[in-house]
Amino acid sequence: MRDNLRRRVYLALNPEGRPRGISLALMLFIIVATVVAIVETEALMRRGRESLFVALELIFAIVFTAEYVLRIWSAPEGPRSRLRYALMPSAIVDLIVVIASLLPFVGSDVVALRVLRVLRMLRLAKLGRFSRALDTLNRAVKSRASHLLATLAMAAVFVLMSATLMYWIEGTDQPDRFGSIPRALWWASVTMTTVGYGDVVPLTALGKLIAVITSMGGIVLIAIPTGILAASFSDELAREEEIAAAQQLDDEART
Repeated sequence: MRDNLRRRVYLALNPEGRPRGISLALMLFIIVATVVAIVETEALMRRGRESLFVALELIFAIVFTAEYVLRIWSAPEGPRSRLRYALMPSAIVDLIVVIASLLPFVGSDVVALRVLRVLRMLRLAKLGRFSRALDTLNRAVKSRASHLLATLAMAAVFVLMSATLMYWIEGTDQPDRFGSIPRALWWASVTMTTVGYGDVVPLTALGKLIAVITSMGGIVLIAIPTGILAASFSDELAREEEIAAAQQLDDEART
């Protein structure tokens, strides 16, 4: 009887296919709790409604604590033990959310409360476990992790080379901005991502040429991981369609 109950709890919290029932209710709680945490940071909205916000946060704290406890309790019904599940990134996020929800009722330090309000935004990360699309994207990223890391390494080398050249070219004329490679790294990063704040700009003709090369190289380096992720995501969607088609044929054969 107890095992059956634990199995039902596990399936309710980890539904196969589209979220429904308890999962949909939890998604709604996460969204509402996040909106409340955002609104609470505005003094005009909080003034005169302190008791309402306290009551809402208490409700959220109880719900998310109960969810965390039930997930740990029902974990053996899945592929992991309780300890292995508790050490998963998603479970750690759940624990941080629970702590951030409960600690305001223990202390009232202003700085600590501000930090806890920021940590409450992690509730949005909990939505990921209810989304099949995010699960597909996660698999797509993992399958191309080596390619993405290689692109990141290329980008880091490119930024470092650009900063080094600008230090050599502009360091004498603008020592406060390009007087060291760490200072020049800010300009290189902003230029490579084509943000272009304009707070630091080259003055020499050679420096401007490096700026053009850096910005154009940044466009290429940003496009590479975009293409890798798009192709990987497409492959994962095709694989899911093949699995669904195979299951449908299997079901038809059984009937």
